[in-house]
Amino acid sequence: MHETIRRGAAGLAALFLSAPAWAAAKAEPAIPDPARDWDRLWNEVIFDITIIGILFAIVTAWFIWQGRRRPGNEVGASPKLSPASAVGWVVIPIFVFLSIDLYTAANGWVLWNTYRDVPDKRLEIKLESGMYSWDYTYPNGVRTQNELVVPAGMPVVLRMTSRDTLHSHYIPDFRVKEDSMPGRITYLWFNPTKPGEHIVTCAEYCGVMHGYMAGRIIVKAPEEYAAWIKGEETKLAAASAPEPAAPAASKPAKPAAKKT
Repeated sequence: MHETIRRGAAGLAALFLSAPAWAAAKAEPAIPDPARDWDRLWNEVIFDITIIGILFAIVTAWFIWQGRRRPGNEVGASPKLSPASAVGWVVIPIFVFLSIDLYTAANGWVLWNTYRDVPDKRLEIKLESGMYSWDYTYPNGVRTQNELVVPAGMPVVLRMTSRDTLHSHYIPDFRVKEDSMPGRITYLWFNPTKPGEHIVTCAEYCGVMHGYMAGRIIVKAPEEYAAWIKGEETKLAAASAPEPAAPAASKPAKPAAKKT
């Protein structure tokens, strides 16, 4: 009896002691993944279109069969519908198919708002696009061209502009695409969850070499990214350091004048 009470008290104490940590973990919202949500919505659209297409194909086949030519030039007759039946055959299918469209549109609107809501905890990088390159600038001043290195598990925001014409930064693997243009700052964000490489292309025709405007995103593990960014900072500091001044050349001593 006493052992049961003791174990119960110990369990309650452990529960109360772990409650603050549990509450803190629960309070921290999970980072959304727009790429996965876009895929889910796309699959729903494809499923709806397939079902609707099959239904229309069945109805069309039935009408073809009913209206086929018969021997003896038989003349068919359509059934007489009451006004209520005629209205029902028109209104009910319209609302059925319209409800599917409205459901899909509402989900797309919610997903778009989620995508435009940037997470508070993020890595923010500046992007200047131009013919024909992507130029990235990190918060510490490190710059890269056509190659964006980011850590896994951290949402990345690109603040974008253009130095010449309209471009569109497209990352197919993350299902994000946004225009960059002169005189205006736009943004996009994506959530790299695991290490790997991803293609970047320009999705807006920007000139005769538009097809060559490609880059890549390299997602590294957090510790590998930290080592990489530290090395780039060291290189930047070494390149920015002033060169040491050359020592002044000493003038040769004048020969002593001869006494006469």
